[in-house]
Amino acid sequence: MKLRYWLLAFCSSGMVQTAFAQSTPDAPKPSTAQVPEKEVFSTGVAKGRDRLDSATSTSAYRASEFEKLGPRPLGDILRTMPGLRVESGIGEGNANYTVRGLPLAAGGSKYMQFQEDGLPVLEFGDFFNIAADVFMRADFNVAAIESIRGGSGSTFSSNAPGGVINLISKTGEVAGGAVRLTTGVDYGEKRLDFDYGSPLGGGWRFHVGGYYRSGEGPRDIGFTGFKGGQVRLNVTKQFANGYVRLHGKWLDDRSPTFAPYAIRITGTNDNPVIGDVPGFDIRRDSTLSPYIGPVITLDGENKLQRFPVANGMHPTSKSIGLEAQFDIGGFTLSNRTRYAKNSGDFNRAFPSSITTVAALAASQGGAGATARYATGPNAGQLISTTTPINGNGLLMFSYISQTRARSLDNFTNDFRATRVWKLGRGDLTVTGGLYKANQQLHTQWLHTAINTDVAGGGRTAMVDIFNAAGVAQTLGGYYAFSRNGSKFRRIFDVSYDILAPYGSVNYHVGKISIGGSVRYDRGRVRGQLFGADLGGNRNGVVRYDVNGDGVISPAETRVAFLPLDAPAPVNYDYGYWSYSSGINYRVAEPFSVFARYSRGARANADKILFTPAVSATTGGVPDPTDKYDEVRQLEGGFKFRKAGATLNVTAFRATADDHNVLNGSANQTIRSYRATGVEMEGGYRHGIFSITAGATYTKAKITRDKLDAALTGKEPRHQPTWTLEATPQIELRQATLGANVVTITGSYAQDSNLLRMPGFTVVNAFALIRPIRNVELMVNASNLFDQRGFFEFNQSEVPANGIGWGRSVNGRTVSVSAKYSF
Repeated sequence: MKLRYWLLAFCSSGMVQTAFAQSTPDAPKPSTAQVPEKEVFSTGVAKGRDRLDSATSTSAYRASEFEKLGPRPLGDILRTMPGLRVESGIGEGNANYTVRGLPLAAGGSKYMQFQEDGLPVLEFGDFFNIAADVFMRADFNVAAIESIRGGSGSTFSSNAPGGVINLISKTGEVAGGAVRLTTGVDYGEKRLDFDYGSPLGGGWRFHVGGYYRSGEGPRDIGFTGFKGGQVRLNVTKQFANGYVRLHGKWLDDRSPTFAPYAIRITGTNDNPVIGDVPGFDIRRDSTLSPYIGPVITLDGENKLQRFPVANGMHPTSKSIGLEAQFDIGGFTLSNRTRYAKNSGDFNRAFPSSITTVAALAASQGGAGATARYATGPNAGQLISTTTPINGNGLLMFSYISQTRARSLDNFTNDFRATRVWKLGRGDLTVTGGLYKANQQLHTQWLHTAINTDVAGGGRTAMVDIFNAAGVAQTLGGYYAFSRNGSKFRRIFDVSYDILAPYGSVNYHVGKISIGGSVRYDRGRVRGQLFGADLGGNRNGVVRYDVNGDGVISPAETRVAFLPLDAPAPVNYDYGYWSYSSGINYRVAEPFSVFARYSRGARANADKILFTPAVSATTGGVPDPTDKYDEVRQLEGGFKFRKAGATLNVTAFRATADDHNVLNGSANQTIRSYRATGVEMEGGYRHGIFSITAGATYTKAKITRDKLDAALTGKEPRHQPTWTLEATPQIELRQATLGANVVTITGSYAQDSNLLRMPGFTVVNAFALIRPIRNVELMVNASNLFDQRGFFEFNQSEVPANGIGWGRSVNGRTVSVSAKYSF
């Protein structure tokens, strides 16, 4: 769809985004039949208030709406929310998130914090290979998803200068529940979702819910990639002046990790032609298969281990929390606390090179080298260099990263006191709070290096290389039991202690509301690191008899080893101020205008470890500017809500600093960025028809690159000018028909601004039928028109041989489900 048609459709729709009314988790829910008179928002603010009386940019997504998309990864759901930029396609988690042109130099979510019921899931959302969304699921437990962009998110949460995404739980105010069975029509997955909540009498109520699923998933991998589920429970005791709530969560879920895969890239840098390589469909194939792996490597104790490739992303999380809120002596006192025991195994295979059989054989075995299958049905067979295997004649050299999260345990406590005083003809709201958190980071990075062919249908197999004399240069398809020698074989064992007092003042008189907030974050970072990357003559490669045959083969001379007797300390403190101030003017009952300026920061976590920023001798950080990155945002706009229509428009200008690493920790970056743009969201409802829509226009640039001056002034990679989404639907008495449409315009593949990735549009359709009372049948089609859509190219320009690799959205998948409500 061309951009001008998108804009015409967007403007004519009235641009409405239905909001979820909730000042606290116990506020009454609005009727779904009409837009509520007040849209009360509570995430990242001092006190829940009508959105038209708040100088913030916020959005909310009710469960009744996002459940129509079917059971999808959280990243795919958030991609349909206005203002958010999401790079998904990697699997159930580890998607990339940002907002307002803030940099997305690496993975995860650096500037936006992910929360469940107002507390962070992980204190830092961009840990290497283990982002916060890995430990989150949007299932039947979720009543709504709220997001605040910029604004007071920087002062009411630590490490969230870009904003907050908050999953709010159901709490059992009304008796009832549901069971839903879902099965893939054209892909292998079966899933059971359930929930039930109810008052129990005497002020008690509860809610419990979860899911279990199993199957191959949306891509052909040849084995059960998805297996596991989640259960969550909360129990509430309501009092006359408040409530106390106990909640728990158990997550144990396994899913595959999808990587950039082989594609054809021809044409020019400005107008590349993208296509599949023969025998491999970028939308539904994967190089995962039963013939790959295991990940053979020395573990964190330098003992030989074999980790199944089927582990994929395998998070486990057990958490318990307590929440209380009471009105005492004119004050509203609240406290939220939670302890989460998080761990897991995470592996992914990513290509280092994709080339012809002859070229890969020569690179590892010299002139005259040959290749033979090491695994699969063709094991032992010679691979022809003249007849293209799999129709493409390609081999791939890949690294498999095995990240072991021994502990990502997280403790948080947030105490807050609020009081409203009458002052003249207005209300003065004063809030003070204290936030305490501890985040553990104990991870092990382990790697191995393999050769494979490039075959679709879950048939990819490993390949051995022999030199001209017939001597094997690999061992069962393994070229090395390391990555680039000793590089990136690491142990992180670090603790982050955070203490943050904060406060805010807001005065609301007549049509005007003016306020400000401030926060001081103090961090204490202690621990140790292990790895030859630290230098100092640390040994990182050994000869090791992996197969135990008494002979050291060439591959067994490339075995990575951890120098456990030579740790490096981590020992530094940091502190930074955040503040935000805004004014809102309620011009009329349905219309308000606002402006806000905010300064926040994000403490640098593992992205500065194993870099020159942290001394390998003392563990200190000599340059204070390396300890955290600042974000400054100026925003202003208007909000309109009347008679089933809403329209919110915010113009913004943001600047940010960023210490990061690119390409799997291979390249350090220290940069400053600037972005300007406009966020728009809204919707319209009339009779049986409704539409919600959002659009974000962004122009961003690298204002300074301290390590590569040639990149100063360039446009950041993967930054589209426009992101657009719309969800039109028709709701009849016994049926609902609709679609969600997401468009992302083109962007540069790399910061060098040579090769452009084309934009794309994905349509997700849904149809719900209610044949009898309490029964709902649903058909969902994700990527209905089976489009290719790329979030990532690894190349910076059109490759000379026409072969590159990129990460694409999944192809069309259709599911059917039956839901019974009671």
